[in-house]
Amino acid sequence: MVGLGSVSDYDRRKELQEFDDSKTGVKGLVDSKVGNIPRIFIRPPEEFHEMTLDSNQTHFQIPVIDLQGIHEDSVRRVEVVNRVKEAAETTGFFQVVNHGIPLTVLEQMLQGIRRFNEQETQVKKQYYSRDITRKVRFNSNFDLFKSKTANWRDTLLCVMAPHPPNPEELPLPCREIMMEYSKQVNNLGLTLFKLLSEALGLNHNHLGDMGCTEGHVIISHYYPACPEPDLTLGISKHSDSDFFTVLLQDSIGGLQVLHQNQWVDIPPVDGALVINIGDLLQLISNDRFKSSQHRVLANYVGPRVSVACFFCMHLQPCERKYGPIKELLSEDIPALYRETTETQFVAYYNSKGLGGQSALEHFRL
Repeated sequence: MVGLGSVSDYDRRKELQEFDDSKTGVKGLVDSKVGNIPRIFIRPPEEFHEMTLDSNQTHFQIPVIDLQGIHEDSVRRVEVVNRVKEAAETTGFFQVVNHGIPLTVLEQMLQGIRRFNEQETQVKKQYYSRDITRKVRFNSNFDLFKSKTANWRDTLLCVMAPHPPNPEELPLPCREIMMEYSKQVNNLGLTLFKLLSEALGLNHNHLGDMGCTEGHVIISHYYPACPEPDLTLGISKHSDSDFFTVLLQDSIGGLQVLHQNQWVDIPPVDGALVINIGDLLQLISNDRFKSSQHRVLANYVGPRVSVACFFCMHLQPCERKYGPIKELLSEDIPALYRETTETQFVAYYNSKGLGGQSALEHFRL
């Protein structure tokens, strides 16, 4: 296999440290004109079967849900709630259009992240950090030293609510659009929380009253073109740690969800945003809603850019405890999970890294 070498001449920890110390991420490798990807990115042989599961064997498609008219037309709203319910209970993934965020804002957000990643290396290095207390940080692979294999992507993370950073803490290339996008996607998030509450058969403010709507973090990924995309991934198989994620992706594609043991492509749709249920919402819905495994393929073309808004407090101090919603339980439907705080859940999720068993199993009764 290309680039593997022998066990005796490979010091993985040393190679990881050298990569991290460069503070230039995957883009730095591409800029240095690497012909073969470093061994830290190459998937182990046992993962190759899973990597190559044929997505063409299934005709299943992720639904695209039109939110037009849900605030004015009660009949239309019921239709949308039913579609959201069906999607949340099956794959946990759907796309939304007519969501209220102007297309210009979406495009400017993608452009801002491209500008950040393609600016002068020395300027970008100032943001490189693994300090989880920093509200704005850039790095490559949050789980670099925990995962079996590194992923072919760089990431800018910005904690935007409930306590946003000072504007000057945000990188200049994406500062203004990051603040605007944060405001717009938060408004959409509030709408989605209401639809999801209704989809659970609860009052539309139920999830909001539980405090689920208070925090969000914007995690923007940059996937440079990969010289050997068949040997690595953009993001390993994982589920998200939050209540739900709103994902803006560019036109390149590569996002897939695992459905009935087949990888299903989630193709970019002009103006659409991808919504996926996270682990915390599966936990409080007592498995009614599904937090599905998904991944991103590496690609010869690029860079691919995506912007994920995670609705949760992330690692911000929060002592509120979450367990299965009592209104969803009965003698016949007992609680499946023990209570946890968001902080505890995300800390455990991050400690194990991507891949492997879902973090939810750690909290299952």
